[in-house]
Amino acid sequence: MTDNTSSLDPRPSTLAPPSGPLSGVRVLDLSRVLAGPWATQMLADLGAEVIKVERPGAGDDTRLWGPPFTTKADGSRGDAAYFLCANRGKKSVELDIASPEGAAAVRELAKSCDVVVENFKTGGLKKYGLDHAALSAINPKLVYCSITGFGQDGPDAHRAGYDYMIQAMGGLMSITGQPDGAAGAEPMKVGVAVVDLFTGLYASNAILAALLHARATGEGQAIDIALFDVQAAMLANQATNYFVSGKAPTRMGNAHPNLAPYQPFPCTDGMVVIAVGNDGQFRQLAQALGAPGLGADPRFATNALRIEHRAVLTAELSALTAGHEMHRLMAALEAAGVPCGPVNTVDQVFAEPQAKHRGLEIEQTRADLSAPIRTVASPIRLSKTPIRYDLPPPALGQDNDEVLSRLGREAD
Repeated sequence: MTDNTSSLDPRPSTLAPPSGPLSGVRVLDLSRVLAGPWATQMLADLGAEVIKVERPGAGDDTRLWGPPFTTKADGSRGDAAYFLCANRGKKSVELDIASPEGAAAVRELAKSCDVVVENFKTGGLKKYGLDHAALSAINPKLVYCSITGFGQDGPDAHRAGYDYMIQAMGGLMSITGQPDGAAGAEPMKVGVAVVDLFTGLYASNAILAALLHARATGEGQAIDIALFDVQAAMLANQATNYFVSGKAPTRMGNAHPNLAPYQPFPCTDGMVVIAVGNDGQFRQLAQALGAPGLGADPRFATNALRIEHRAVLTAELSALTAGHEMHRLMAALEAAGVPCGPVNTVDQVFAEPQAKHRGLEIEQTRADLSAPIRTVASPIRLSKTPIRYDLPPPALGQDNDEVLSRLGREAD
């Protein structure tokens, strides 16, 4: 093996010149599934070069998490849609880290990288010489982010962690779903893997902070991110409600524990969420619904009173909204300054005029697929260094030659 570190700097000539705020940052992505890839996709969106290391012949687990699947140009089955959501902007390299040659190649890549992200079980990479201690010894500036279910220490550190079980163990399911006694009452998970997504966001924030430290001091560091810790942090006001009251929150369906009215209400053709945040908005709501007496009712004069009399208030408001068409009700509420919005299906989200104006859906092409790849645009809007979408989610191993040739290696 030759030490060819300096040859890692040139970017492929097929790409436009780098312009993102993280241009020049190189990330070695050893993660798979969602939390780690979500973090590294954010770094890629911001301009970092992300090299995704995948298992030869199989790749990231989520390439098979379907249906639905993409279709290749030859009509065969492509990657699962799940994989596409979290791997935009990356380069894919097949390396068997369990082999001495594959592990050595990863170590060689790490020499020229600024960041490593991995989500193996605690201690799982040590036997391959790819743990933080081993890689920081050859690259002291390296920011090494480990994402696990329960962290690097503690009685559960050895356990694997998956979003669903962490939603349960971390309390989220205990406050999500219909209340006891209502139809369909049971603890309920959220409709997307929110613990993984939040973990990816926390990880990317920690990585950026550590990069600033490394640039200022020349010192890298280890980052320990645990799904369980993230879920506890995500409890937010529900956790502090418990700390202050001493009572564990319970499931409340679509009602809010600290505000009323703050939930969906029926219309003739769907449901509209009405989100009243103060007493003035409540009086405006009552006026817009043609029931000014409701706004003057002493039972509903303050938010605390409205929560105390929530059941009566919800019934009265539901009776008033039920006869309205959604668009007419929303127009009246918006004119009155009352926050509201429709309960959209996913297809309706991207049909919203605001979504079209903001360009929330992006298309990218990949030579091996029969149709463009559609993903959701990054919500980050930067005035000086706008996000570009140069690379679609990669085919497995498509960048073997480019990346491994930098190390003086043959792709096979």
